[in-house]
Amino acid sequence: MTPRTWRPGEPAESTREEPAGQDRADGAPRVLGHLFPVAPALAPAAGPRPWGWRALAVAGQAAAVVLGAALLLLRIPGIPSWDTIYAEDYSEFLIAALQHPWHLFIQYNGYEQLLPRVVAQLVTYLPLADAAKAFACGGALTAALCALFVFHASAGHIRSAPLRALLAAAVVLLPSAPMEIADSTVDAPWYLLLALFWAVLWRPRTRTGMAVAAVVGFVTAASTSIVIVFAPLLAVRVFALRRVRDQAVTAGWLAGCLVQLPLVVAAAASGQSRLVGGQAPASGRGDPLADSLSFYLHDVVLRSAGWHLSWWLESRTTQDWATLIVGVALAAALGVIMAGRPQTRPFIAVALLTGFVVTVLSVFLTPWPAALPVTFHSEVEARYTALPLFLIDAALVVGVDHVLRGRRAATARWPALRPALRPALRPALRPALAVAALVAFLAAGWVTDFRYQGLRSAPSAHQWSTVVADWRHACAASPTGEIRAHVRYGYWTIPCDRLRF
Repeated sequence: MTPRTWRPGEPAESTREEPAGQDRADGAPRVLGHLFPVAPALAPAAGPRPWGWRALAVAGQAAAVVLGAALLLLRIPGIPSWDTIYAEDYSEFLIAALQHPWHLFIQYNGYEQLLPRVVAQLVTYLPLADAAKAFACGGALTAALCALFVFHASAGHIRSAPLRALLAAAVVLLPSAPMEIADSTVDAPWYLLLALFWAVLWRPRTRTGMAVAAVVGFVTAASTSIVIVFAPLLAVRVFALRRVRDQAVTAGWLAGCLVQLPLVVAAAASGQSRLVGGQAPASGRGDPLADSLSFYLHDVVLRSAGWHLSWWLESRTTQDWATLIVGVALAAALGVIMAGRPQTRPFIAVALLTGFVVTVLSVFLTPWPAALPVTFHSEVEARYTALPLFLIDAALVVGVDHVLRGRRAATARWPALRPALRPALRPALRPALAVAALVAFLAAGWVTDFRYQGLRSAPSAHQWSTVVADWRHACAASPTGEIRAHVRYGYWTIPCDRLRF
């Protein structure tokens, strides 16, 4: 296929759709390939971009990552997130790294969690007083890097750079994040899932892009077993895109799953896995399907309006009525988009279905979300809502981008038309209203939910300066060179020579 030559005066970005799937694919592969569009190429410049321009672009993206991480660190009230170590970052990963250096492949909760273990191992080389800062900054930087990745990987589905920036901001400003997953390494894989969804749909043009997609696939799959939900979508990718170069993310995902498999099987064989009913709540499993549907409706659909706003709406009505109101509003918005822009239907269907399947699988494997009550300051399994909530936002952003794309296409088809007549062909009010409604919907949650008290601020987020002082005193008084530290559910022996005071 001979590439179309760009001519001066034409839009910098091509308004034509790139061929989906393999260039000569026909039938089902070609149709399914529309899920994996190639991002439009920018117009060629007069020559290679100067190194100064490239350096400025890199610096701008680095600044965006730092800003995103800083915003996440500020989202936790009370004791600063950089003076606390949350949940298993302290009780499992740091303790294990101190006791058994570089033993990375150890199942916990029935599967491997590679990223938290690697970070914890690196933390042991820092002064002990800096451990909390390292865990919090590691989690915040992971989320900010995922946001940057989403900005680039979504270019095939979202042509508008400002809308892609809005979607990237949705990663950093996710309304449910302060409840549990912000600023911790143990919950960083939940941000990786947001990036992996886009990595699965991305068709990078460069080897660097393919390498990054493979790394995202591997690290995510090696850090959480929930990545199995992407198996059907990856199978579609393999069927629709026949070239090997398009399967970098698939290869990374498979490599990560191979890391997981022995530990998952061993945990199941020993009865410690959720696959065989381990760690179920004492109250029993109830009806998993009904529990999953209830959790999705009440904790995903309803909370998509924002944590505070959804509780306000619930207080004015009931939980079911509030869920119905938000659900009908979302269904109406997405229905209008899909009716007017049929090209969005595959993406919106895949995004919503993926979020729902994640919810169902999570509740099936871990019934705690349905067994424990949700209050304004406590949602024990809020991490399971991160991907479904983000994918609702993504579906809306993609829909609005297609509205804008239709406007740009109309302009490109009639470049010589007098400006006074253009509004008759492409009313400017519709795209403006779509963008305004999207920004208002997202901003409502971002502003009201930027900073609030949740589980991440609870006593389980141990104030680290106090722990460091206790361990320093215990090591100074220890005749054996070891201390027995009380951590979570018991006492653990820690060699003092592994602690850097």
